[in-house]
Amino acid sequence: MAKPPYALRRISPLATQSDHDRFAVADAALVAQKCRDAAANPRRREIHCFHAADAATLHRMINALQPGTYVRPHRHLTPPKDEAFVALTGKMGFVCFKDDGSFDREDCAILDAAAGSYAVDALAGGWHCVMALVPDTAVFEVKPGPYSPISDKDFAPFAPADGDPAARDYLRGVEDRFRELLGLPPREWE
Repeated sequence: MAKPPYALRRISPLATQSDHDRFAVADAALVAQKCRDAAANPRRREIHCFHAADAATLHRMINALQPGTYVRPHRHLTPPKDEAFVALTGKMGFVCFKDDGSFDREDCAILDAAAGSYAVDALAGGWHCVMALVPDTAVFEVKPGPYSPISDKDFAPFAPADGDPAARDYLRGVEDRFRELLGLPPREWE
């Protein structure tokens, strides 16, 4: 495989960025590297940014997730931002919650390119979360910028904060219900 026409650089403990001036390619080698990075990361996920800075008007990234990573339910409301996910590898679960934190079968989707389910387009304002249903799950994620840590996400009041000891049990409950509603086998991570 040819060397990509750009270099990767680490921009945080959770992210790398392409250092390209004309184009970058999301190839199998990059996706595999991000999945390895996610497996080694204590949070069980990593992103790779194609956009040059938080101020960019369009954010494009590979989001690599491993089973057991906790992505706290959130929405993008102020300012309103739609968000899209496109399956690259593995299987990702997507839940769009009701305001009280509940969800039913019609609130769920699975992204699995091998099974022909390629993308989810989430409109601004809907509480949502994602989860890795199998190891080495990676999606291409797109949403409007700019990014501001103060206003990028509203976190759901019905879900524990990242790092809260209750978060793991909450994630187990969400994934178990998701799997039950969609007729999937039980989760394998603890």
